[in-house]
Amino acid sequence: MPRLIQVREMIMTRKFIDCREFPSNMQCSVAISADSEEELLQIAVQHAVSVHHHSDSPELRQQLRQLFKDGMPPEHAPMSGQASSASTGSGASPTH
Repeated sequence: MPRLIQVREMIMTRKFIDCREFPSNMQCSVAISADSEEELLQIAVQHAVSVHHHSDSPELRQQLRQLFKDGMPPEHAPMSGQASSASTGSGASPTH
């Protein structure tokens, strides 16, 4: 049975998005993780709309999805300047 658990863990890699990577006047410290992209997208959209006052749109959803990373968010805030490495360079990161 332990072998089955190891295989499942390899298949179900958690995803996360971390507001701390995108400095803003709001200084949002929220990091969200989930077992699936769809679950993460749902809660990330809710957060972006309710806290950062973005409009829910296909473009916002696409931008957020591009910012998802595998694993768990770090315990401490990323060092400044990392937001540019997380961005695709196409202006895809939502501004706070």
